[in-house]
Formats: sequence, structure tokens, C-alpha cells
Amino acid sequence: MRWLVLTLGLIPLPAWSEFFTLKGHGGPIMGIAIAKDGRIATASFDNSVGLWTGQTPEWLEGHEAAVNTVVFNGTAIYSAGDDFTLRRWPGGEIVGRHKGKIVGLAASKTHVATASWDGMIGLWPVDWSEPMLLGPTGSGVNAVEFTADGSQLYSAGVDGSVRLWDVASGQEVDRLIEHGFGVNRLVLNSIDNWIAYGAVDGVTRILDLATGEERDFTLDRRPILALALSPDRSLLAVGDGEGFIMVIDTLNWRISQDFRATLRGPVWALAFSNDGQNIHAGGIDEAMYSWPVAASEDREQMAAAEPSFLKNPNAMGNGERQFARKCSICHSLSPDDQRRAGPTLYGVFGRKAGTVPDYLYSDTLQTSDIIWDEETINALFDKGPDHYIPGSKMPMQRISGSQDRIDLVTFLRHATAPEN
Repeated sequence: MRWLVLTLGLIPLPAWSEFFTLKGHGGPIMGIAIAKDGRIATASFDNSVGLWTGQTPEWLEGHEAAVNTVVFNGTAIYSAGDDFTLRRWPGGEIVGRHKGKIVGLAASKTHVATASWDGMIGLWPVDWSEPMLLGPTGSGVNAVEFTADGSQLYSAGVDGSVRLWDVASGQEVDRLIEHGFGVNRLVLNSIDNWIAYGAVDGVTRILDLATGEERDFTLDRRPILALALSPDRSLLAVGDGEGFIMVIDTLNWRISQDFRATLRGPVWALAFSNDGQNIHAGGIDEAMYSWPVAASEDREQMAAAEPSFLKNPNAMGNGERQFARKCSICHSLSPDDQRRAGPTLYGVFGRKAGTVPDYLYSDTLQTSDIIWDEETINALFDKGPDHYIPGSKMPMQRISGSQDRIDLVTFLRHATAPEN
């Protein structure tokens, strides 16, 4: 396969807009969607969707695990994530359910499509009529894109394939791409008749659907985790696992910009504003960042300071290090839970499980008789949440070393104690 490295060049850009952030989530931003009226929806690891009108969020709560993706279809908002469910807002009703996490969404006038790691593609009619599952594909599905008329659907998967499906029959009608690198993201340009896909090998490829000609773009960073096409189709933004955003000029097929967007960590989500003047991005930071497309190379980076789980482990004691690695992305230590995926651990010792106000617990924890103390916290990480509390939303993880567990409990005893 031919890899082509394109040199950077300057192209005319729109007038300057403003840099801004949307802050309020308690976890990484996994997905971004833009409504025709300018509202922004953000999907987060904190189990919630933020619906932003200006700087003011409305929190859409109901998912029981990280929300990976969100989409507007003109009449409603749809979101999906690690709890295997597709939900419709307002209301948060469960539209459909997979047997694995859902990592990609697409919407047409009549259907919402889901890409799931269970190897299936869901087609969910917006009129609530009978849904259809396409597949199995033999591996996880990462991305889906409808054609302009909604009659066909493209999918991309872990097996490195890009497939074309007939929506009415649910049959696979073509396999455009097959190679050894998993495909993470798709962008379809129906007007100019090309499809872009980003893969784990760090290459963004653009396939001409009429001629079969393919263009390859790489700056040797992997994997590709996010793609977004500007409203006028002249720019394609690419986010990668090393925290850079590359912007491709699709009129001249060259790289027009390339900049580090994150202090550290990947770019998971990208979207252009409706006027095409801003690029919105999400990553490990708990805020969405938006840069003017026409900005200079001196851009503010996402996250002014590293999250605790990325801090130098040598700068922490063992107990704090265990907390940073195993707990900090989901739990805070302050009285305010800061919209984390899990409840605050402030005052956890002596507290009955499932009793922090305003946190949406699983049924298992709401009916549990566990009291959190040295013994139960030690057992939680010794056995793992999936065995100690079957049915809990807590991710599967263990701390196998007994001294590591003792040090974690000692750290938590001090760090979570209410102030006198």
C-alpha cells in the first residue's frame, strides 16, 4: 500500500472567530454534535450528555456508563455508550440495546444507525417501528454513515473493512475496503462523491467513489480517532491518538494546518461550527475546546494541567498513585462530585453504598447493605467490582497486590475525611 506524506502549505481561510471552551463535564469528552440552530451536544465519560446553548448546559442524564457518541437528527437528540443502549432526548427513552458498547452513531430522516463492538449494526426507525440488526460482521463496528438519501449505509470496523449496506433489505451490497488496519472513523461527502476514513495505522485515506482512486495522508501519528468535514466541504479535520489536529484542504488535497491540540493524550471528538469558522474538539480534558479555523499556529492547548491519572507516578506516594490510576477518572475527593462517572468519595468511610444524593446508582447498589470501610474497600479491589458487587456500573478492575490495596485504603481514609 502506498503512503504519501504531504507538505504543509497555506490556503485562504475564513475570517477570525473566537476561541472558547465549554466547561462543566466531569470526565473526558468523547463525542460532539452540532444542531442546525447552533446548539452543541457533548458526550462524556461522566455518563452524561451536555446540551449547550451558549455557555449554559442542560444535562441529559440516564446512561449508566460512559457516553461515547451523540447525534442530532433534526427533531431529537440520540446518544449511546458503554451501557450498550441508544437513548432519545428529551426524555432519555431507550430506543435500542446492543450486546456490546456502542461507539458510533449516524442519523437520516427515517433511521438512526448504531455501530457496536458486538459486531452488529443497528437500524432504529425514528417512528419506533420494528428495528433491524445488520451483521454479524465478525468484529467490532466503529463507525457508520448514511448516504444523502438515507437508502444506504456505510460501516467501518475493527477488521479493517468499509462496507456498504442496503437499508431496506439490511443486506451488504459492497465491500469497498479490506486491509489489515482497523478503521475507526468515517466521513462521507455525498456531493463530491468521496468517503474519508481514519485507521489505527495513523493514515487518513480519501476514496473517490466514482473512480476508486485513493489519496493517503499521514504525519506518522496513530491511531486516527476523529474526523470532521466543514459545512462547505472544503476542510477535513483529523484528530489522532497523540493529540494533534490535522486540517486537510479538500479543494487542493494538501495539508493546510497541523497543530497540537492537547497538552497530553488523544483527540477523541471533532466537529465544525455551522459557519465553518471554528473547530470544536474533545479529549482527556473535562471541557470542549473550540479554536478559530483561521487562528495562528500559537493556539491554547486543551487542559492547563494534567489530570491526576496522567501525573508522574514518581511524584506521588503509593496510595495516591493507586487512586490516580484506578479511581480518579471516575471519582472526586471533594464534597462536589464534579459530574464524575462515579459518585464523590468525600466522606465515604462509614457511608452506606448507594446513598450519595442525586447520583444515579445501579439497582444493585441501591439495594446493597454494604458499608464502606477498610474491609469492604479492600475486598472491592481484591475481588474486583464485577465479582464483589455483580451488576454494578463500576468498571472491571482489580488491585492484586495486598500492600497496594492497604496503601490505597490509607490514602482514602485521609483524603476523603470531612473537614472539621
